[in-house]
Amino acid sequence: MARALNEWLWQHEFWLPPGITWEDMKESEDIHYPQPRDLLLSIPFALILVVIRYIFERAIALPLGAKLGVRDKQRPNAQPNPILETFYSTHCKNPKESELISLAKQCDLPVRKVERWFRRRRNTDRPSLSKKFCEACWRFTFYVIAFFTGLAVLHDKPWFWDHRECWTGYPQQPLQPSLFWYYMLELSFYWSLVFTLPCDVKRKDFKEQIVHHAATIFLISFSYCANYIRIGTLVLVIHDASDCFLEPTKIFNYMKWKKTCDSLFMIFAAVFLISRLIIFPYTVLYNTYYYSMEIFQPFFGYYFVNALLITLQLLHIFWSCLIIHMVYKFILQGTMEKDMRSDTEESDKDEEREKIVEKEKNGITCFSNVTSSNYIQRNGSETLTNRAHLSNGHVKER
Repeated sequence: MARALNEWLWQHEFWLPPGITWEDMKESEDIHYPQPRDLLLSIPFALILVVIRYIFERAIALPLGAKLGVRDKQRPNAQPNPILETFYSTHCKNPKESELISLAKQCDLPVRKVERWFRRRRNTDRPSLSKKFCEACWRFTFYVIAFFTGLAVLHDKPWFWDHRECWTGYPQQPLQPSLFWYYMLELSFYWSLVFTLPCDVKRKDFKEQIVHHAATIFLISFSYCANYIRIGTLVLVIHDASDCFLEPTKIFNYMKWKKTCDSLFMIFAAVFLISRLIIFPYTVLYNTYYYSMEIFQPFFGYYFVNALLITLQLLHIFWSCLIIHMVYKFILQGTMEKDMRSDTEESDKDEEREKIVEKEKNGITCFSNVTSSNYIQRNGSETLTNRAHLSNGHVKER
């Protein structure tokens, strides 16, 4: 059954244009074509990247953050409570009002204390500022290396300047060693992001990030197997261009360098919108959809790769809307609001409000005590001054 499935999966009608078979893609001593088995190398390479990342974050990013003043906020810990902990772990982390009332009765606690417990417990699970800083440093380092690696690999390639060259001789385009290692670098990195998803900082667009990683891995893998490497390299270098500005924006935000952060975000927004909404549709989408038709007739691989590229473009539009909204707020308010994708820490505003109320109550109590005592003293003094002592020891009111 496995053999039949393998034969069905690797039918040349799926992967190659009409008129081309796997016999035409055989390698020789001088000519090498992409082989699907090469993709298996990305898994151990991804694990190596995970190890390198761990060492980088502990040995470089964490000490650097400490020197730059990145400090974790002291968070009050939730008091041990088996009932609340069981509910938090098995049911939900943000209970409704009716559930809070029920839990308060079970624990014999005020509802506000139960609500405060869940708020503190959720904050405990949220990543620290130093963790966010280390993650941003790692991604910034990789994106810079990947982007300039892509430029070094592609600057002398004809399809980097003339996009129609992506299809010259397709699919019989020999695989160059530099392109192979560039592909392995990018594919291994995205696999490493998948491996570390449970540990990475989770943002509000977590589901979109999963879709993005899956679409990217499928796109890289399929483009390699179908020898869409030329168009694939353009996709990779376009994506890395804007990411090089996003991560330092986060870094300076964690360092509280507000003006630098705002300036970098505006640069990132411009690069992102231009590269993802203008360059990517023309250089990649239009190129793959239209120019490729001049060379061969549509086949399954043609439709599949276009579907993946359109999925990426829809994600670009989604993130562009968020970025435009933030830029709009910046223009109106003159300051950058927090990243809407971030799962920000819940502040104990209710606690602070309670303390303020308690202080106010204490202040009112003290004030009333003081004023009442002053009133008694004043009345007492007035009473005493309005009295006159008689010679026989009696007191006479004046």
